[in-house]
Amino acid sequence: MLGVGILSGCSSSGNNSADNTAATGTNNTSTNAGSNEGSSDKPVTLKAIFMKQAGYSEEATQEATDEFMKLNPTIKVEPTFVAYESLEQKIITGGSSYDVVLIDAPWTAKFAEAGIIKNVSDKLPAEERSDIFQGALDSVTYKNELYGMPWLNDTRYLFYNKEMLQKAGFDAPPATWDELLAQAKVLKEKGIVDYPLVATWKQSEALVCDVTSITESFGGHLVKDGNITINDPANVDAINFMAQSIKDGLTNPNSLEYLEDDVTGVFSSGKAAFALNWTYMFNAANNDTEKSQVVGKVGIALSPGTSKAVSATVNGGMGLAVTKGSKNADAAWKYIQFLADKDFQKKYAKDALPIWKSLYEDQDVVATNPELVNLAKTQYNYLVNRAIVPWYGEFSTEAQVAVSEALNGSKTAQSALDELQKKATDISQES
Repeated sequence: MLGVGILSGCSSSGNNSADNTAATGTNNTSTNAGSNEGSSDKPVTLKAIFMKQAGYSEEATQEATDEFMKLNPTIKVEPTFVAYESLEQKIITGGSSYDVVLIDAPWTAKFAEAGIIKNVSDKLPAEERSDIFQGALDSVTYKNELYGMPWLNDTRYLFYNKEMLQKAGFDAPPATWDELLAQAKVLKEKGIVDYPLVATWKQSEALVCDVTSITESFGGHLVKDGNITINDPANVDAINFMAQSIKDGLTNPNSLEYLEDDVTGVFSSGKAAFALNWTYMFNAANNDTEKSQVVGKVGIALSPGTSKAVSATVNGGMGLAVTKGSKNADAAWKYIQFLADKDFQKKYAKDALPIWKSLYEDQDVVATNPELVNLAKTQYNYLVNRAIVPWYGEFSTEAQVAVSEALNGSKTAQSALDELQKKATDISQES
């Protein structure tokens, strides 16, 4: 999941003829589904659940839903919007009361194994999949089968203060973690900023997101193809890097208590040169004149890499899925097609960047935020998913504790990851 909020506002691009095409599912997404209820005179009612606080706004989703119903008068859609923190449990307890559900990437395996969502592998042709970023497809894939349609696209980037870097004598942001540390040391030594880097390393899912990115950039994997490799040397190196940056005073020690909005606040107040955060921070820090003191000074770059990886950044994307218990599965897929269609994603590109590669060449989409759009189409090639396992929830909870112990110095990275390796193995065997 993306953090809290994204770029706000709605684009006015798109037109009725495009939306009509999208509603019939004949433009950019498959017509394999929707052939029964979508064209039948028999009225059906769909219940859909979304989240409130991020990605496409509630207003945009409702507006598109109203347009879909206008174009498909026999299909009524009743959307519900809940906080992200409540979304997973609502889906689990709601069962077949929903037809369409918004799922976060780490839930796909669990929901597929539990029989909550339908396998829709035959609904999306290969030629259309090839135009979707692989990381977005991975977010709704389990055991090489597709269990939803990618919808929201988000990931973390490296944000930097252009003015601070210039004062320190740097004309470009760091491309690797080693370069970031080198620049951070100069920034600190010259008294430009006390703690150059700020991050969301509170014991929470936000921490797991950064751990996923950083371990992958060091050439490691927490779980690879179902195999638990937590205490792999590359992962130990990655956690040691994080812990040492705090000990050296290069990462703000309060990062151990920070979530996304905290990081945005610190960076926006001019108290950090670097930050790791979701897409939304670019708009918040660089354009919000009421809340940010660094407007016009914010740069955005690829999440740093190492000699083993150009970059690696966590997949914050989410997909739309049809529940296995839906009695109106064809109509539900048709609704999903409409929301995931290129015309919809172009129209609301300011809310969330598209899943479709080809839209990153569309001038209307690029115009919404040229620097971000042009960077995103490269960064999306380096998306990595959090562990794709049915027992992810339990694993994440244990991982948060273990890494926090390594970062606060109560345990070494090696011992923390050794213990996590054992706990994850036990969890997987009990599942």
